[in-house]
Amino acid sequence: MDGRDSEVPGPTAAREVMVLRDADRPGSWYLVVDGTPQSHVDLADPTQLVIGYVRTIGHVVDLAAPPRAPLDVLHLGAGALTLARYVAATRPGSRQRAVDDDADLVERVRRELPWDRRAGIRVGIGDAREWLTARRDGVADLVVADVFAGARTPAHLTSVEFLREVARVLRPDGVYTANIGDGGALRHTRAQVATARAVFPHVAIVAEPGVLRGRRFGNVVLTAAGRDLPEEELGHRAHRDPDMARLLGGEELARFAAGAAPVRDADARPSPAPPPEVFTR
Repeated sequence: MDGRDSEVPGPTAAREVMVLRDADRPGSWYLVVDGTPQSHVDLADPTQLVIGYVRTIGHVVDLAAPPRAPLDVLHLGAGALTLARYVAATRPGSRQRAVDDDADLVERVRRELPWDRRAGIRVGIGDAREWLTARRDGVADLVVADVFAGARTPAHLTSVEFLREVARVLRPDGVYTANIGDGGALRHTRAQVATARAVFPHVAIVAEPGVLRGRRFGNVVLTAAGRDLPEEELGHRAHRDPDMARLLGGEELARFAAGAAPVRDADARPSPAPPPEVFTR
């Protein structure tokens, strides 16, 4: 949750924040901002990832290093800290820092959905890109970007210049993963693939088949690194999930993004707005 583009509500815009109990799962809650579900968290068992794209990012976490090895993680967008809690539970000893531009939201999560203060999770307040720019070189094993303002990713988090900052803070074996909202012809996603390929030699995306075919608006998880990605295992795990998501990588991804140009700061735009029915199904 972050914003500076004029087409997207800025960090000072009033937001309606609700913490709603999950009627189907005891001890679980949804964080909803301006009618958009932002996070789901199981306070009793943080390893339970209910939202499809979050499960996919969980697979990226699992494959980023040997099991239970601690990671240094930077989270752009805090929400209810679902993924930070997951990392803390599955990789004890990890050091994690998250940033969000909404101090009131962070305080509400801290109060109503508290996390273990011994878990190595620290949360800062500020603009995600400015905060990232202030990090030192080579400090992270994993950077997770899940930043939305008004259900759209702000423009300044979609460019080559932004991804160069991501690459700078990553260690040589580090991994970047991001949640993208898109639909229809997936023009935004294709441009984001081209942008990532301009910075990282290895890129893959994962999404539900219906989203990849343009039949519905949904989430696309982009993963990029300076080293080979575990595409085969990531694809198997994503396909075994209830969403039966599909991975595109290598030549297939190159064909998917053919003709798309990398996004630069000068021409960056926020991700497309989801249709109203996305959150009323």
